[in-house]
Amino acid sequence: MNDPKAAPAASGLSYRDAGVDIDAGDALVDRIKPFAKKTLRDGVLGGIGGFGALFEVPKKYREPVLVSGTDGVGTKLKLAFDLNKHDTVGQDLVAMSVNDILVQGAEPLFFLDYFACGKLDVDTAARVVKGIAEGCELSGCALIGGETAEMPGMYPDGEYDLAGFAVGAVEKSAIIDGKSIEPGDVVLGLASSGIHSNGFSLVRKIIERAKPDLDADFDGRSLADALMAPTRIYVKPVLALMQKVKVKGLAHITGGGLVENVPRILQEGLTAELDQSAWTMPPLFKWLQKEGGVADAEMHRVFNCGIGMVLVVSAADADAAQAQLSEAGETVSRIGTIRRSAAGEAQTVVV
Repeated sequence: MNDPKAAPAASGLSYRDAGVDIDAGDALVDRIKPFAKKTLRDGVLGGIGGFGALFEVPKKYREPVLVSGTDGVGTKLKLAFDLNKHDTVGQDLVAMSVNDILVQGAEPLFFLDYFACGKLDVDTAARVVKGIAEGCELSGCALIGGETAEMPGMYPDGEYDLAGFAVGAVEKSAIIDGKSIEPGDVVLGLASSGIHSNGFSLVRKIIERAKPDLDADFDGRSLADALMAPTRIYVKPVLALMQKVKVKGLAHITGGGLVENVPRILQEGLTAELDQSAWTMPPLFKWLQKEGGVADAEMHRVFNCGIGMVLVVSAADADAAQAQLSEAGETVSRIGTIRRSAAGEAQTVVV
């Protein structure tokens, strides 16, 4: 017999009560399907929404080697939250992975994203994913899957995290590994679009110290837009160059800058001597260095300083490579040469 004095039974709980809105997740999938559809390419066997993404390696490859990469956007996201600017970080996400696999000669085939938040804001997430799709279009790869994770209590309100995963393919005989680089080869630098996605912990510290007006004009746009400019994607012009010129080595200039990324493609006993006067450091980096009192050596280790991708070609091919890349819309500088290393010398020196 029921006790009339007992407390009334609590009403039943739902997933929404726990902070997860399944309907919002479904709405986001519907919103992003048109973005993903625009990235379809040969090889895609299924669309967004399946348990797994299906992709067939293009038949043009005789001995395909799959090349994979994964990355995030880092603390640049904190600035995106502060500015409520979410339309560029998606391209950053794609760029960090596709540029990485490009350096081994790989053509990006497909991309998957992971978006995690405490409470899903469909409009914000859709803006992010639209940027991801735009990055995929720029790199010629398909956005074929991903995951949206709503995890109450894991992230502060209004914040999220991103991770991306790219898979590409390269003919086994065409893998770029730097082994053919030799003294006398030329180092070409492709201009960056800005800070890209590295060094933002220092950037945010400099902003905290300088307290600038982020809406003020800075070199023809607002300082906020200059800081948030998305990472340049080099895939299409560099892949096209590979069809005409032997590219001996490629380095994506991310965390560690020129001095730590270029050595990753050099054999022991070789040094890349880079001439700092061969390219102009963009105004944004000069502003960061001045406002932060950052030493030259630290700038070179943290930021790309205006060079987002490095190519090594033979001296005989340098003019042709520079001309083709320029015609494709890249700003190209001949920034150095390869030589034998002196005893105990670093593999990249900036003079």
